[in-house]
Formats: sequence, structure tokens, C-alpha cells
Amino acid sequence: MNNNVLGLLRLRIKRGINLAIRDVTRTSDPYIIVTVGGHKLKTRVVKKNLNPVWNEELTLSITKINEPIVFNVYDKDHITGDDPMGDAVVDIKPYMECLKLAADLEKLPDGCALKKVQPSRDNCLSKESCCTWHEGKIVQDMILKLRNVECGEIVIQIEWIDIPGSKGLAAVEV
Repeated sequence: MNNNVLGLLRLRIKRGINLAIRDVTRTSDPYIIVTVGGHKLKTRVVKKNLNPVWNEELTLSITKINEPIVFNVYDKDHITGDDPMGDAVVDIKPYMECLKLAADLEKLPDGCALKKVQPSRDNCLSKESCCTWHEGKIVQDMILKLRNVECGEIVIQIEWIDIPGSKGLAAVEV
């Protein structure tokens, strides 16, 4: 195991909303590449769909909490290069602040909101996002407005996974 790994971040890539048209058939074949640090993961391609449903789980090793997670959406093309369909960035620091409270949360009811994150110039949130206590874990659901494109949003959820033997978050300053 990499001694610098703090833990894992499970990303649930749920769906896209009103993505940009990139094909002559007035549709697109979207997929997402997720990048943090030097690691990249990719969803499957959903053919001919501007409102794709991925419902995929991707898991990233996290070594630094100040590295943003970048989501790049593309249209798959077999003849020409894949077309960009926008991007979004997630700062995980607000989520990490909630994780630091985890020891005190065991008695909370399921669905209790712990922290609200407002849309701002510093994030790609389309609307308010909540860190929520759900089935003994802290999750954050987000709708991200894609940048550098005429339209489109993606719906994701993040969840932290502790790894036995990893550094963990205890020594990390948020």
C-alpha cells in the first residue's frame, strides 16, 4: 500500500442532464473521465443520449485533500477525435470537514444534514449541496454545472472509505 494514501473516495456517477449536442444526429455519446492527482478513471459510453444514466461507482485513492477532482465529459466519436462536452471541478475540503465530525455522529437519525455547501465562483455546484448522515456514513450529493460548454449538468455522490493501515484523516489539517 502507498504510505501516502489517506483513504478512498467512492464516486457514484449517477447521470447527466441536458448535455450538449455534439453529433449530426442531434444527440451525443457521452462518457466521463474523472481525474485527481495523476489518477484517471472513466465511465462507460452511453450511446445517443443527452440525459444519460451511468449509475457507476468509481473509487479513487486520495493522497491530498487539497487536490480537486476534475470531471471531463466527452462525446465518443469513432472517426474523428472525441469532442469535449464540458468539465466540472469538485473541492472535497467541505466534505472532509464533515468527516472530522464522524465520531460524534453515531446517534444521529438517517438523512440528517451535517453541512450545506452553497454554489459559488469557487465550485461548480448548480444548487446547494448537503453532506448527509446516511446508513452510518457521510455522503454528499451534488449537481455540477458543466463549464466551457453551452449547457449540461452531471449528478454525482461522494463517500469516504477508510482503509486499514492507511494514514487516515486524523493527522490531516482541513
